[in-house]
Amino acid sequence: MIKTAKPDSSDVVRVTFVLPADEPTGAVSVVGDFNDWDPFAHPLRRRGNGSRSAVLRVPAGSKLHFRYLAEGGLWFDDETAEKHDPHGSIIAV
Repeated sequence: MIKTAKPDSSDVVRVTFVLPADEPTGAVSVVGDFNDWDPFAHPLRRRGNGSRSAVLRVPAGSKLHFRYLAEGGLWFDDETAEKHDPHGSIIAV
């Protein structure tokens, strides 16, 4: 699931990527054009309710291309993203 907030006074949007606690198991990161596809830049962290999330702050009007990378090299897309292409998920904020 992807949650986006309204732009703040600096025209920056907070984007939160959320996954269930154990699907998939192990560590997961969100990687994309916003972090040069670096799997260490945005690891999902466990929340109080058991789910895992990572937060980005990006300029309003941005188009983000991304995928998730789980332990063992498992790449997967976010089913809730607005669009998908051969390279992954796409959202506009």
